[in-house]
Amino acid sequence: MDMNRFFEQALDGLREAGNYRVFAELERHAGDFPRATRYRDDGSTHDVTVWCSNDYLGMGQNEIVRAAMKEAIDRCGAGAGGTRNISGTTHDHALLEAELADLHGKEAALIFTSGYVSNWAALGTLASKIPGCIVYSDALNHASMIEGIRHSRADKRVWKHNSPEDLDRLLSADDPERPKLVAFESVYSMDGDIAPIKEICDVADSHGAMTYLDEVHGVGLYGPRGGGVAEREGLMDRLTVIEGTLGKAFGVMGGYITASSALVDFVRSFASGFIFTTALPPALAAGAAASIRHLKRSEFERRRHQERVRRVRSLLDAAGIPHMPNPSHIVPVMVGNAAKCKWISDLLLENHGIYVQPINHPTVPKGTERLRITPTPLHSDADIDHLVGALNELWSRCALARAVA
Repeated sequence: MDMNRFFEQALDGLREAGNYRVFAELERHAGDFPRATRYRDDGSTHDVTVWCSNDYLGMGQNEIVRAAMKEAIDRCGAGAGGTRNISGTTHDHALLEAELADLHGKEAALIFTSGYVSNWAALGTLASKIPGCIVYSDALNHASMIEGIRHSRADKRVWKHNSPEDLDRLLSADDPERPKLVAFESVYSMDGDIAPIKEICDVADSHGAMTYLDEVHGVGLYGPRGGGVAEREGLMDRLTVIEGTLGKAFGVMGGYITASSALVDFVRSFASGFIFTTALPPALAAGAAASIRHLKRSEFERRRHQERVRRVRSLLDAAGIPHMPNPSHIVPVMVGNAAKCKWISDLLLENHGIYVQPINHPTVPKGTERLRITPTPLHSDADIDHLVGALNELWSRCALARAVA
């Protein structure tokens, strides 16, 4: 079998369907988010405004965070020097884990190299090591959660998205004596909808089930100290595990879990994805801790962020550009066609200096292709006007349907 030919044919199929992923090569401008320089294949460059970053608050360019990272490099060098078990646990790691435990009102925290790894390792370890455990997974859970559950080989039940009623039905059908773990997210990143956390906790509690909440798209953004949707709703104490990321609203890199000291120590002691991975560089840990400390004290970024989201939505409505309504900060502009979604994204980038990545199948179902727009506190009125004006022009060129007010 000609394997290269096989690979090429598979990639050609993606291109024909409009699903082939093209990575924009960017150089972010330090201290000037959301500006970046894009490098073209021919070696030329042009300036762009980034509209799809998960650095939701621009903290990756915040001078406090950058200063903390520079100080850590000058103090202790670049890498951690090993796994957490073998010389890689630095003072900065310990300080960061203390900040995270405090943020979520838990006894302990454990950091990983990414949010993907924290979900995969924590869910995989808990579900595989707890005898007879059954995992109840929301139908729209992230791939990292799905992979962790699959890796565990534990029994799994998939409940209808954001449906406490269906969760209750599935829990009721199983042996009440078996350990149970309910896994779900607070903010779902593609549609931007928010889970009914209280109702899910009520159902889980009634069946004696543990709860595992992925707050990666909520931490930093919601709650009086940035603890996420669960903090905003006063529910953190009802969740067994709160998982989050350092690479989105906190602007750095890494993932984590927070829970009781015993549960965190259990994962620390049994999770291969933690034990055998080189620790995060101390500079990343120091930057993340500085970001968390700042957002615990400052409400400015969160208030400004929500105001920017409201302005984007309002101008999209005025232009008749359809976007999915939701109560979060994520603005999915609905195109509904893979080829047109890619075409609009390309023209925004080349002709308007606007970078927003097309989101196509398999990330979202066919027919729901979209531009996932993420306003930040640092997007100006002029940036927003330019974005909506460009979309308005391209919507007409594509002969796409307008939303009816």
